[in-house]
Amino acid sequence: MTSAYQLFCDGAARGNPGPAGAGAVLKNEDGELVAEISEYLGKTTNNQAEYQALLHGLEKALGLHVKHLKIFMDSELVVRQLNGAYRVKHPDLIPLHQQVQESLKKLSSFEISHVFREKNKEADKLANRAIDEHFSR
Repeated sequence: MTSAYQLFCDGAARGNPGPAGAGAVLKNEDGELVAEISEYLGKTTNNQAEYQALLHGLEKALGLHVKHLKIFMDSELVVRQLNGAYRVKHPDLIPLHQQVQESLKKLSSFEISHVFREKNKEADKLANRAIDEHFSR
């Protein structure tokens, strides 16, 4: 893949389902921070939050006319579903999966990779911050 932007995404839910947040970090080809996303999602499951974090990140990247994207997530389930290794069976995840697929088609190239939680700390912090800030209002 040619040089690409990097998108780190994470969803968090306290309880499953429970109060949830989405976090995403977008970096340019040089690894410089371009955007951070921290969104409260309401009550949802952890897997739904993971997909929604990715959708928010993709929306930001596409809005900035990013064409080549390397995506990193610590949700093995979501990564494997998007790479075709696992089928999406849960009815609540099917529409989210479809939305992500539609967004990915707008990119010239992309890769989706699983990373361990330690490599995704920034996005995790943003997802949890969204929940904390919602309840501190």
